Amino acid sequence: MLRKCFRTTLLAWRQLVKEKTRLAIAVVGIAFANILICAQMGFEASLFDSSTAPQRGLDADLVVVSSHFKSVYSVKNFSRERLYQALGFAGVESVSPLYMGYGKWRNPQTRRIQSILVFGTDPRTTAFKFPEVNQNRSQLQKLNTVLFDQASIPEFGPIATLFQQQSTVETELNDVSIRVVGLFILGASFGAYGNTITSDSTFLHLFPDHHPNQIQIGLIQLKPGADAQQIAKILTDDLPDDVMILTKEDFARVEKAYWAKTTPIGFIFGLGVIVSFIVGIAIVYQIIYADVADHLPQYSMLKAIGYSDRYLIVVLIQEALLLAVLGYIPGFIVSLGLYQLAAAATMLPMFMTIERSVTVFVLTVAMCLISTASTMRKLNSADPADVF
Repeated sequence: MLRKCFRTTLLAWRQLVKEKTRLAIAVVGIAFANILICAQMGFEASLFDSSTAPQRGLDADLVVVSSHFKSVYSVKNFSRERLYQALGFAGVESVSPLYMGYGKWRNPQTRRIQSILVFGTDPRTTAFKFPEVNQNRSQLQKLNTVLFDQASIPEFGPIATLFQQQSTVETELNDVSIRVVGLFILGASFGAYGNTITSDSTFLHLFPDHHPNQIQIGLIQLKPGADAQQIAKILTDDLPDDVMILTKEDFARVEKAYWAKTTPIGFIFGLGVIVSFIVGIAIVYQIIYADVADHLPQYSMLKAIGYSDRYLIVVLIQEALLLAVLGYIPGFIVSLGLYQLAAAATMLPMFMTIERSVTVFVLTVAMCLISTASTMRKLNSADPADVF
C-alpha cells in the first residue's frame, strides 16, 4: 500500500517538475491567493480585536448601555439614574459611570488637530483593568490631567517619548490646556485612532455641553459568587426598557456583530476572503487543466497498459496536494512579513495565529482539490484507443 502510494506521489511530482516554468507559475499563483486570503483575514481579525479592545479592558462584571446601543464608538446616552437603580438589587456590589466622547487633540509639536476618543471615569473606582491606569488614578484627581494611550497613531505626537523625558507633557484637548500624567496601552482601532483617559470632572470640563446626568456606559461589579447571567436577566426584567444589561462577553459580541454585519468595512473584508479563494481556484484550475491536456497521450497510454481511471485520479489529487503545499509555504512567509509591515504602519493588532495559519492551509488544500475535481472530465476523456 505504501509502495503504491509512493509510486503515485512520485508520478505526480514528475508531472509537475517536467514543466518547471508552469510549476513556478502555479506556485506563485497559489502563493498570491494565500497572501490575499491571509491579508483579508488579518485585517478582519484586527478590525474585531481592535474594536472590542475597550470592552475587554473594562473592569466590570456587567455593563449598562442604552437600549439603542450598537457600537462603543457611537454610543448613546442614558440616564445616570438607571445605574444607581441597579445598585439596589441583590448581588450588586458597586456601580461606576463611564463617560465617552470624541475630543480634538492638539499635537504639541506640529500643533495639528487630531480626533481622539476620551474616556471619563471616577478616579476613586477601578473602571479599567490596565495596571498603568490604576497606578495613576490619584493623578487623575487633579483637574485637566489625562492618561495617554501610547499605542495611538503617531499623528498625536511623540507623547510617550516626551513623557519619558520630561515626566509630564502639556498640550490641548478641546482647546483646554491639559497635562499628560501617565501612559497606558489600549491601541488604535477602526473607530478611534487614539485614546485618552481622564476623570469625570475633567471630562465634563472638556465637554461643557455634556450633561452630567447623561452617561454612555455603566459598570457594575457583582458580589463574590454572584451569577452574572442571572443578575443580568433580573436587571433587564426590572429596570425600564431604555437600557440594556450585558455581560462583558455579550458587550464585546454586540460590538463585533456591529462591525461584521452593519458596517461596509466588515462586509468588504469577509467578501475579500471569498474572492481570494475563488481567484485561487481559477489559477489552480488553469494550471492543472493545462497539465492534463498536455499529458493526455501519456494518460491514454497508462490506461492502455491497464491503469484504471481511479489510479489516474489519485495521481491528479496528489499533484494538487503537492501544489497546495508548495504554494502555501512562500505565501505564508510573505504574509508574516506583510503582517509586521501593516502592524507597524497602522498600529492595528495584526499577527498570525495558529488557528488562522491552519485555516488558510485548509482553504489552500480545498482550493486545489476543487480545481482538480473540475478537471476530472478532461482526464476521463483520455481514450486508450488513441494510442493505436
